[in-house]
Amino acid sequence: QVQLVESGGRLVQAGGSLRLSCAASGRTSSSYAMGWFRQAPGKEREFVAAISWGGGNTYYADSLKGRFTISRDNAKNTLYLQMNSLKPEDTAVYFCAVRMSPFAGSSRSEYDYWGQGTQVTVSS
Repeated sequence: QVQLVESGGRLVQAGGSLRLSCAASGRTSSSYAMGWFRQAPGKEREFVAAISWGGGNTYYADSLKGRFTISRDNAKNTLYLQMNSLKPEDTAVYFCAVRMSPFAGSSRSEYDYWGQGTQVTVSS
């Protein structure tokens, strides 16, 4: 079992920046990829970004490339998402997830563990 706790979400003005964190605990001795997904009200949960176990491979939703950056610190068992130039359409609950494989993926079904989410609200 892996437990995930997200933090860093808050209300921010359009154009601002936020950094989300996700702390992992439990079965963290295994090699695992991690990802961020988000879900806006009334919409499906969608892929945001993912990173491989070693951090050498990162993937992003096409619409977010250039504004969001995913990173991880394996010594701290922590995942990050740096979000810049935020827009009102970025408003959503952001979830981190673990895939029990060293290789990252972009599909929800590939991930084995999920956090409870952190709310990001971008005002116009």
